[in-house]
Amino acid sequence: MLRTGLSSVARRAYSTTHTPIITAAKPVEGFVGALGNTPLIRLNRLSKETGSNIYAKAEFMNPGGSVKDRAALYVVKDAEERGLIKPGGTVVEGTAGNTGIGLAHVCRAKGYKCVIYMPNTQSQEKIDLLRMLGAEVHPVPAVAFDNPQNYNHQAARHAEALENAVWTNQFDNTANRRAHIETTGPEIWQQLEGQVDGFTCSTGTGGTLAGIARYLKEKSQGKTKIFLADPPGSVLYSYIKSGGTLIERGGSSITEGIGQGRVTDNLKGEIELIDDAVQIPDADSLKMIYRLLDEEGIYVGASSALNVVAAVEMAKKLGPGKNIVTILCDGAHRYQSRLFSKKWIESKGLIDALPEHLKKYATLD
Repeated sequence: MLRTGLSSVARRAYSTTHTPIITAAKPVEGFVGALGNTPLIRLNRLSKETGSNIYAKAEFMNPGGSVKDRAALYVVKDAEERGLIKPGGTVVEGTAGNTGIGLAHVCRAKGYKCVIYMPNTQSQEKIDLLRMLGAEVHPVPAVAFDNPQNYNHQAARHAEALENAVWTNQFDNTANRRAHIETTGPEIWQQLEGQVDGFTCSTGTGGTLAGIARYLKEKSQGKTKIFLADPPGSVLYSYIKSGGTLIERGGSSITEGIGQGRVTDNLKGEIELIDDAVQIPDADSLKMIYRLLDEEGIYVGASSALNVVAAVEMAKKLGPGKNIVTILCDGAHRYQSRLFSKKWIESKGLIDALPEHLKKYATLD
């Protein structure tokens, strides 16, 4: 008898007389058409532990590999709609990496040149990837936003010096926020059929949190709770908790691309939508990176792990039986030389944050 390798159940599912198990998505138009509509993953172990459903939006499955693909497309579209760039022009941005990677992809797809200024504290993997995507990359010293040599200001000056060029200004260009009002928020709402009790994520530009918060608050008539998640060294946790007092930024974090020393224009208009804030220690974020790999088979970076820790904290505060959603921003491959290096983890004083059974994943030296 001929063996097909399929079980009897699978063979029946593939029969023309039965509805197929898998419904394939329709073809899309190029890189831009593939953005969005990412899966919403239930994190099984954490959901069982908390008594609530912990869902994570798999933004690492965007074609450019991160949630920032959405903002990248929208800030370029905004520049096109406003006549700020013509065919063959140059897009310039200051970014910690992921927006730059998204922009490099979008620029390749649309025929623009791409110039990126970024802090030299970012991972080598991001810098290498940007250059492989054809971007001109300028790693510069990491200094405060009020310093003229801040990477954002250098990007702005570079664009001003060129013909047919635009600085997309991701931090204060509200087209960033609009990307999530028009795409990510509606996707989450549809995926959970409107049953969204809480949403939390960290902020860099503020676009993701602000845009999703705006959409979910309006659709739920204010019922969906919004928590801002913050790493060490950022001022936003204290800003929310104090009711609007900005303190001087201090300290640092192993996370990249999140945390802030000011309230950006993307976030400013939506501050009143935020119900609470949680601050997540680096030790908890690192442990969650390894837990997600070990327990769920999900390989993500530190900002994603911080978001998941925040979702767990939110579930504890709201009580059992809730649907809590967060964002898996990007994959760990952009940070693996650090996050999975025992020497690097030891240099940060975080090796004791990892239980013994998880240390086996720290395989890089």
